[in-house]
Formats: sequence, structure tokens, C-alpha cells
Amino acid sequence: MKIRKLGASGPEISAIGYGAMSFSNMYGPTNETESHAVLDACLDQGVTHLDTANIYGMGKSESAIGSYLARNPRARDIFVIATKATITRNADGERWFDNSAEHFEAELDQSLQRMGVDNVDLFYAHRRNADISPEELAGNLGRMVEKGKARAIGLSEVAPSTLRRAHAEHPIAAVQSEYSLSTRGPELGLVQTTAALGVAMVAFSPVGRSLLTDHPIPKDELSNLPFLAGNPRFMEPNITANLEILAGFRGLAADMGTSAAALANAWLLAQGEHVIPIPGTRSVAHFQECLDGAALDLSAEDLARIEEVLPVGWAHGDRYSSEQWYGPERYC
Repeated sequence: MKIRKLGASGPEISAIGYGAMSFSNMYGPTNETESHAVLDACLDQGVTHLDTANIYGMGKSESAIGSYLARNPRARDIFVIATKATITRNADGERWFDNSAEHFEAELDQSLQRMGVDNVDLFYAHRRNADISPEELAGNLGRMVEKGKARAIGLSEVAPSTLRRAHAEHPIAAVQSEYSLSTRGPELGLVQTTAALGVAMVAFSPVGRSLLTDHPIPKDELSNLPFLAGNPRFMEPNITANLEILAGFRGLAADMGTSAAALANAWLLAQGEHVIPIPGTRSVAHFQECLDGAALDLSAEDLARIEEVLPVGWAHGDRYSSEQWYGPERYC
């Protein structure tokens, strides 16, 4: 497994990490046994970076990691663990982003308890509240480092301008954003800004929520997955158009002697030494396909062939619906 750094002064981690949203029921039912099998595979394959959040399954993802660490205590010295907080509900039951230091600490304390650890290696603000300045947000997060409950802090789905202002207040180790061959928005400033500041660019959904694999989620199963059922790219007529285009990408991967998932992750790794994909899956076999991407060294010709079959803007439909867009910062 290739190695990259989690921020300019952060620890060395595997070039491909694991996104533990799949330890919840976000993409279908799962259980602790399946989750632990994936964590076993992480150790076997040299995957050292785990990414979770308090909201994934309302603590289920963190609890799965915690029960694994309880059974395998030495794994805590291997895994570099990140979690996130801020997404909550206000007094009227509406979704809200609490960026206060008090909220961060209260939620992080619960996360630490669920995982059975004294601190996390990286603590993200899952979403920025627009009423809070980037400087105040970074300062509130930084208090978790001062108290020894987090070793570093990060931001998720923010604009480059937010990152620059926050980083000037307190060092930001990583920014997490959706980034893949189907979501190229971060190339309009975020990939460049993270590189310039020495901040890790952690790419979630690197295989486009299954689209960039050899076996996309079947259309007749989408109705059972609320997030995807309401996502423009997975709704007709967009989903049929997207699958037709992606047949060319799957064919290219086969022609190159690899899987579509491996090629999608390899493409991300080729976008910069600071880019770290975090695929998430309930399947050990599919996870292995993603990890195979770390063994691929793509040439300029390879990248040109990928660009030819999946040019910028190829996808039909927005990456989020209007409701799903609530929270991520738009900057272009």
C-alpha cells in the first residue's frame, strides 16, 4: 500500500482509506460481523485510515469500530481515526449545523465513548454554519486539540476561501469533499488550495456511489435506498443515460486489465500526492477492487484515455438534489 500524509505535519497513512458510512445502513442493511470483516481486510491490506462520523447510523458506525478495537486493542496503534460532528436538529426539529465549541466537545465525548478511545487523530466539522466565521469555526475546533481529545482538525464540504481563512486561525490537516470522475467540482479551486496549504484532500464517494464500478447498484434496488432514490443522478432519465456512458469506462478498465473501481481510485491518486480516496463498502471483495487502484501507476496516456471516455461534465443530473445541497458550500 502506498503511503501519504494526513496534512503537512500529520501522520503517514495509507494512500487509500476506508469510509465507514457503510457501517450504518445508508447503502443497505449491514451488521457488526460484516463491518468487522472489512476492518480485518483493512489490517490485512495495510489500510490505516478510518473515516466515520457521529451521524452515520446515529452512532452505529462508531460503535462498530469501538467493538472491533475492544476485541483487537493493538489495532488502535495502527488505525488513524477520523470522525465528524455538527449535524443536528434545532428546537423545531429542523436540520441545523452547530459549530459551537460546546457542541463539538459534547459530541466528540460521545464519539470517544462509542469507540472506546481517549482521542481521535482527526476531528472534522461535518458542515459549516454560515452564521459562524471560518476563524471562529477553526478556533472552536482547535479547542479539542488543546484539550487532547483530537490530534488535528479538519473541515468538510467547504469552499477554498473558507479553508484559507480557517487555516490562518488554526492549522487544518484535511478537507473532505466528494471528488471522483463523476464529481469534478473540487478541481475548481479546492484541490489547488489544499495542495498549496499542505492540507490533505480526502475524497469521499470515489466510485460515485457505485456508478464508477463494474456493478452499479441495480435500478430496481434504488427505491430501497432513500438517499439515492432522491438523487438526480440515480433518477430517470439520468440514471439510464449515465449507465450508457459508463459502459465505455468499464470497457476501458477491462482493456487495461483492471476493474472500474480500481481505475477510478487510481485516477484520484494521480490528481495529487495530497489526494486520499476513502471508498466505503459492505463487501470485502469490492473493497479489494478499490484498493487495487493503489497498485496502478497511470501514465499521461492512461489519463488521456480516461478523460476521453469520461470528459469533465459527462454526468447527467446534479450530484445532489436541492434538499441534499443543504450544507455544502458552493463556490463556483
